[in-house]
Amino acid sequence: MNLLKTLCSSWRSLRSAAQQSPCVSSDEACVQVLRRLRRRTQPRGLGSCYMFVVALGFSSLAQAFDLQQLSDQLAKPDVIHGSFIQEKHLRALPQPLTSKGTFVLAKNHGLLWLLKTPLQQDYRISDKGIARRDASGWQMLPNKSAGAEQNRLFLAVLQGDSSGLQRDFELSLSGDAQNWKLTLTPRSMLLKQVFNQINIDGGELVHSIELLETQGDRTLLRMQDSTSAQPLSDAEQHDFAE
Repeated sequence: MNLLKTLCSSWRSLRSAAQQSPCVSSDEACVQVLRRLRRRTQPRGLGSCYMFVVALGFSSLAQAFDLQQLSDQLAKPDVIHGSFIQEKHLRALPQPLTSKGTFVLAKNHGLLWLLKTPLQQDYRISDKGIARRDASGWQMLPNKSAGAEQNRLFLAVLQGDSSGLQRDFELSLSGDAQNWKLTLTPRSMLLKQVFNQINIDGGELVHSIELLETQGDRTLLRMQDSTSAQPLSDAEQHDFAE
């Protein structure tokens, strides 16, 4: 209890010092508090331990991984190529429906979603909407549907658009830059009708997206072999420009 009182008193002193002495940096103020803690706790022989714990607490607060850092990290690559496996777990079926394909994410262009199995179909997702390729070229699809919302969600997640996600979801981030988890809880009525929660895991890039639907179904999307080392090919540039 005495230690708690000491910590509280020192924290109040830190806040007061920071407010009254703008010329003193926050780091210098922290040092002053730590020295004060050491003087007050040293007689018990545990001063060094307390110093370490408090310093560790300050360090953790300073190095916390936040949504802005995650957005900046995911938005860095100009182009990302990779493959995906999507599993649709339906309550009525004992085994998931699995589809596989490749994707191309290009900054300022959008997302090419190229389904290979069980059927072959190409999609393009951008700020203009969602298009599907047929024999005559790219055809725009209706935007007012749950599927369209889901595809726009994928694009926002992969691009690191946290401001866009925050319009429709409550966001909760845990972990660090190399191993993080982002939980999305729907705000909008349309999304609440479709999703209970969305879980996204990643590191330097997004690794997986899990969608928990209101009807009890679940979709797991795993991004594999993602790389930012390859530029857009001529064919990919044409697909985005068309």
